[in-house]
Amino acid sequence: MHIGIYDIDSKKIPNLALMKLTRFHRQQGHTVERFTSKNDYDKVYASKVFKFSKAPDLDPDIMEIGGTGWDMTKSLPPEVEVLAPDYHLYPDYTANIGFTMRGCRFQCDFCVVPKKEGRPSSINTIDDLIVQDSNFLVLLDNDPFGNPDWKDRFAEIRERKLKVNFSQGINIRVMSEEQAHELSTIKFQNLRGTKSQVTFAWDNMKDERLIKRGIARCHAVGIKSWRMQFFVLIGFDSTPEEDLHRVQTILDYGADPFVMPIDKSNLYQKSFARWCNSRMCKSVPWSEYRYGEWQG
Repeated sequence: MHIGIYDIDSKKIPNLALMKLTRFHRQQGHTVERFTSKNDYDKVYASKVFKFSKAPDLDPDIMEIGGTGWDMTKSLPPEVEVLAPDYHLYPDYTANIGFTMRGCRFQCDFCVVPKKEGRPSSINTIDDLIVQDSNFLVLLDNDPFGNPDWKDRFAEIRERKLKVNFSQGINIRVMSEEQAHELSTIKFQNLRGTKSQVTFAWDNMKDERLIKRGIARCHAVGIKSWRMQFFVLIGFDSTPEEDLHRVQTILDYGADPFVMPIDKSNLYQKSFARWCNSRMCKSVPWSEYRYGEWQG
């Protein structure tokens, strides 16, 4: 069989489901390659993680389509889900990726994880995720400290002397002093593996006291502000004034904000995200920044 793999929106991290499908078919002796409309395939698998991703060639009549951005209820067959990923179609990607847990403890209205995956459960050890010859691991866990076996996973990371990126962020609002200490013993990295930085999130204005408590707990165990990044959700239930307050507070600490807009087509959200994520926020006040036609 000739298999086409259509990865619609994985620009920074390879698509885990598609890599498992790649392994499944290569084990059957099938030819597997990146989808191109110029070729004929016996079967095409497509994955759409984000609803906003554009995919002009997407055709449900001839493709098996999955991903949260397409159908939140669809999942891999059990015989495929258990397989280790095959990085064959991502030759330039040298890290290992995967989940040690699924689900989340919380019920945030803007997040699909609880609806899709339910309560937290442990599914893999760290050893299960090491497929490539690399000491860099990108964890896709949505709530690392919500994993019932998080202590074992952190111990395994230390034993292997791995560098780890917590790609979905760590919930600093409920991070205990013990967990802050455990985090300080890990060689955490940004997604590119170029900086010792860990990502948290400040999604709701009402959580300011908890965010500041979490930062203090990090400081107490030696994690400096410059080693912290914060996802900042905008466009959900916050005002522009609250968006700016959160970003400025994070900057005042000496940490890095990274704005996550709910609606990337909204001119204000797009503009504010660009101002912040391009790091212009460190040199140009928001009141003096203009992008496109938005004038505040």
